Amino acid sequence: MRFNEKELVFLSRQPPERAAELGMRGPKKGDVVKRRVVKLIVNFLFYFRTDEDEPIGALLLEQCRVEREDDQVFSIVFLDEAERKYLFECDSQEQCVEWIDAIVKASYEFMRKNLIYYRTEIHRLTGTDPLEQYGISDETRFQVFLVLQSASIHHCHLLCFL
Repeated sequence: MRFNEKELVFLSRQPPERAAELGMRGPKKGDVVKRRVVKLIVNFLFYFRTDEDEPIGALLLEQCRVEREDDQVFSIVFLDEAERKYLFECDSQEQCVEWIDAIVKASYEFMRKNLIYYRTEIHRLTGTDPLEQYGISDETRFQVFLVLQSASIHHCHLLCFL
């Protein structure tokens, strides 16, 4: 996926959902843990040198798996690049759990599943489809059968770090 560098820099300056200085190790063999300012903004994880305002990188948090490695360490692995693992060292177990939870909830897929769940519940309680008024109720991305197919995969990821 291609991104405009100026747009990413602009996005990196928006208020983050979560931000902290964490230890970070990149996916390359021989990479060492370095302190980085890490910011979660929408579904991007930006990382910065501790003394700089411009990001040195960004991870698009889609099609990835977040796993707890130990009490204070979590990893991000992209499904199409399973051999590339990014490690993040937190200052506490609580901080680690909070980061994992925030990253899981940042993905488009998680938000789509929630929309479908609440759409189904509203329809069950009221008998009306809340998306009908927007003319998008028949779009494939909002259909329940897609959620059921991927629910077991998503559920597994949540169980891995509880």
